[in-house]
Amino acid sequence: MNVPFDKLDKAFENRVRLQVMSVLVVNDKYDFNSLKELLGVTDGNLASHLKALEKEEYIVVNKVFLGRKPNTNYAATPQGKEAFKRHLDALEALITQQKSS
Repeated sequence: MNVPFDKLDKAFENRVRLQVMSVLVVNDKYDFNSLKELLGVTDGNLASHLKALEKEEYIVVNKVFLGRKPNTNYAATPQGKEAFKRHLDALEALITQQKSS
């Protein structure tokens, strides 16, 4: 059996990164506090995973001020959306191969 583990993207091996990309792929943008609340993670944990995705150029960061309050939004890049799709396709292939074994 030829299992396509090499097609899985290491950037999405972590649960939080997988969840972040799941949210950003279906939404135009999402702000830091909303992501933190939705995922139930700490500031530091979320920030480190967002930084890792940003380093891969899978997400972009947009910092703005709403009145006097800073607001940081995140969006998936076209490259990030494509990488996420490839990762999901690889997971689906793994599941399909396991079912047929």
